[in-house]
Amino acid sequence: MDNLTYKERQSLKKLQENSTIIIRPADKGGSIVVMNMADYERKMILLLQDKFYEPISYDIVNDIIRVKQKVVASWGDIMDKIKEMEVKETTEDKKSYAITLKEVKKQIREEEGGREVVKKKYIVHLSSKKETELEKYKVWDTVIAALGKPPNECNLQSQTVPFYIQDADIMFGGIFPVQYAKPPSEVTFTELQNSAQCETFRFPIYQCLHAMIFAVNEINKNPFLLSNATLGFGIYDSCGLATRAIQGTMQLLTGLNQQIPNYHCATKPVAAIIGDAASRISIPVAQLVGLYGQPQISYGSTVALLSNKKQFPSFLRTAPSDKFQSIGLAHLLIYFGWIWVGILAEESDYGQQGSQTVKEELLKSEACIAFFELIPVAYSERKIQRIIDVIKGSSANVILAFSSDDGLNPVLEVISKHNITNKIWLASDGWFYSPIFSNNNIIKTLNGTIGFVYQKGEMPDFKAHLLNVNPFKTPNDIFVKEFWEVAFSCNLWQHNLSLPARNTANEETLFCSGSENLKELNNPFTDVSSLTVPYKVYQAVFATAQALHDMFSCSPGYGLLDNGSCPDMRHFEPWQLLTYLKKVHFRDKTGDEIFFDINGDPPAVYDILNWQVSDSGLSRYVEVGRYNTSASPDLVIDEHQIKWNGGHTQVPQSVCSESCHPGYRRSNLQGQPKCCYTCILCPDGEITNQSDSNTCWMCTEDYWSNPARNQCLQRSVEYLSFEEPLGSALASLSIFCTMIPVMVLTIFMRHRDTPIVKANNRNISYLLLFALSLCFLCSLIFIGHPVRVICLLRQTTFGIVFSLCISCVLAKTVMVVIAFNATKPNSSLKKWVGPVLPNSIVFICTTFQVILCILWLTISPPFPVRNRNVQHDKIIIECDEGSAIAFWCLLGYMGLLASVSFVVAFLARKLPDTFNEAQFITFSMLIFVSVWLSFIPAYLSTKGKYMVAVEIFAILSSSAGLFSCLFLPKCYIILLRPEMNTREYLMGKGNVNIK
Repeated sequence: MDNLTYKERQSLKKLQENSTIIIRPADKGGSIVVMNMADYERKMILLLQDKFYEPISYDIVNDIIRVKQKVVASWGDIMDKIKEMEVKETTEDKKSYAITLKEVKKQIREEEGGREVVKKKYIVHLSSKKETELEKYKVWDTVIAALGKPPNECNLQSQTVPFYIQDADIMFGGIFPVQYAKPPSEVTFTELQNSAQCETFRFPIYQCLHAMIFAVNEINKNPFLLSNATLGFGIYDSCGLATRAIQGTMQLLTGLNQQIPNYHCATKPVAAIIGDAASRISIPVAQLVGLYGQPQISYGSTVALLSNKKQFPSFLRTAPSDKFQSIGLAHLLIYFGWIWVGILAEESDYGQQGSQTVKEELLKSEACIAFFELIPVAYSERKIQRIIDVIKGSSANVILAFSSDDGLNPVLEVISKHNITNKIWLASDGWFYSPIFSNNNIIKTLNGTIGFVYQKGEMPDFKAHLLNVNPFKTPNDIFVKEFWEVAFSCNLWQHNLSLPARNTANEETLFCSGSENLKELNNPFTDVSSLTVPYKVYQAVFATAQALHDMFSCSPGYGLLDNGSCPDMRHFEPWQLLTYLKKVHFRDKTGDEIFFDINGDPPAVYDILNWQVSDSGLSRYVEVGRYNTSASPDLVIDEHQIKWNGGHTQVPQSVCSESCHPGYRRSNLQGQPKCCYTCILCPDGEITNQSDSNTCWMCTEDYWSNPARNQCLQRSVEYLSFEEPLGSALASLSIFCTMIPVMVLTIFMRHRDTPIVKANNRNISYLLLFALSLCFLCSLIFIGHPVRVICLLRQTTFGIVFSLCISCVLAKTVMVVIAFNATKPNSSLKKWVGPVLPNSIVFICTTFQVILCILWLTISPPFPVRNRNVQHDKIIIECDEGSAIAFWCLLGYMGLLASVSFVVAFLARKLPDTFNEAQFITFSMLIFVSVWLSFIPAYLSTKGKYMVAVEIFAILSSSAGLFSCLFLPKCYIILLRPEMNTREYLMGKGNVNIK
């Protein structure tokens, strides 16, 4: 019985693992010697530097085995000594001739002439000074004769990879990263690298390994599938290292426990190689096996490059290409509105190609990349620290990691130490399901992570198979011992497996008995609730088996090979099976369709899972959506099932700048990505009813933006109408003013024979009163909805009527001057006295304005317009004058007539007459000119209906001014002072008592 305590046993184990000391029994006596390793090596090297020792610089293990077979017949008595030699792998090799001397055995006494040194994998031979004495030990002469002198050139050194083998008629190769090993920090390619220490047993990968075993066993039990052949397998652990995967693949291809290129010694054909999981491992393997046409079906390598059949002609996969996953991840980011994203990409084909596709898709959708950092494949503290600094300094809340678990693990370890927990992580299938992120700090960092995984499948009876795993039942399983010890946290001792599990006296150490129950484990190995990667392994094996079945079932002349030939079951070539694999198409037991497209890819369907960690620290994966490239819509998300990191109840935001509300547009900041912007209010007349709009949209002609610039409102139509107060007031005033000249005209006609009416040409007075009535009346044309006819008549009517009015005034003024000057002796103006001259003046002056208006209407007539530029929220319906020059010429001509009348009247104002009409004409013209001079700036400074109102006011006021100055004094005399309505008074000869 072992009576060591747990602490004592741990202490011995630590001493045994301590590489700085060596513990050996003493040469004489029973004592134990503990010696410093450096001192020990210096002493042994010093002993080996004399002429008795000769170093051998290459691996002679296999040569010694062959020599052993040659001499066994004649030197049988030496076999026991040869068997005692330790021929094992080295774990440390610092010199090309490899002498570290951790194991030294004295085979011959020193005085008898020599000794042999055996150091695990390398042998150093000691030759004697006395050649004759060496004859006593002819076995060593035989060894030297068989080996010859060591070659001067270097030899390609290699390391053997152990296999878990189940022999059968047809073999499958399996590559699984059951354990994890950190990649070497530096590869020199000039010497054999130290063997990587494979550690951290992965239960999910071991489950995948058993998915392959389960599939092989199911096929062997199936009487309808490969009934005349049995399937076996050779499985090895790549530890996540490409070098180890290549070594194992070479051993599979050669059929020996050696790695010899272009050499095949296997008696059993290898149908296909299943694996590896990581693309960076599968790529070099695919490049190697592609040379021989050896089918390789990966269950997890998804890099898009592997779809290139020119580079990888024999590669197929049951996991969909990263191209689809990358597009799906980009769609997921867009779905949640995450437009400011950081990307971590592994420095491998898997990471760089997948992330590049995501980047391209995001840029197409107006998203931006906050940072893009490469994760080193070979560990680099400096590069990892740079990644941490970038993440801490970035405002991006969402990070997409496109990497394998091995590459991302060192980065996440450092991130967890810095307590960076406020980020949302998006995971590619390369690391999302990995068990190596079980550290509590890393779980805290990754809580709420959303990842893409292959669609889960159903594998009936797989649970029972897993629970049947036991170290007693599968002694060839090179992984089961470590699995059992890690799973049950105990030590499995080969010599006492039959004993029940027991504790030591102090109950600190638990030993395994092999009878532990896997049902009691809460372990990923026995969890079959979400079979994703294991199901892909299962499909890969069945696809190969179906291809073998199709190939062996073919009829000569109808096969898929050249000339319709069918290969032999026991001696087929790998490329022949590859032809059938590319054509395989069937459904498995659960009804899922299995086939490969022209690129060797399967249909792309992904489950979207959310990594949720409970308060007790237990983690689980919850399905929250699905991405199916052949469905519509391709992305379906159940947001209510998602648990976000940090306890968010709403979808977290990840933007460089806050969202611009409706009514604002984005304006990019100079030198920044387009997702970094400022928000600017849309200009008048433009709106945006969406958030984060890049542009504002112009409202249609009949609409205008509201103050918030998020809606177009219909513009109100405006013109000077009769219904509104201003229009009705002006119309009423116009009608009222029109009636006054008519009334005065009536009074004048009733008193037409009185001196005051007859004075200064009563016919012109009648015409002037009629013209003034038209002047008042023409203002009505300016009120109401403008139409084409109204626009044609407005200004022309106004111009002609006013020209007629002013022409009458001018005629009266001229006649006043002529009448008074014609009374002078010998005056030549007498001939102009009479109605001809005033009538001619009126006709000529009015006709000129008529001609001007006709030209205006002919060349560029006015027309109605909907003016949208005056007031943004209104449409002004008005008349466009057509020709501004014609309009101002019309006004100018009226001004010219008024000015001439004013000048003539002003010169005649002091003529000797009691009722000198020239004075009233002077005042009337003064008022007229003043009104229209003030009209010009007022007209130009107003818009819309008020411009029309200004012109109406000018018409009414100027007309009223003319009427008041010219006719009110006469009406006063006619109606109120008839005694003044005499010829004598008008001539200034009568006396009238004015009271």
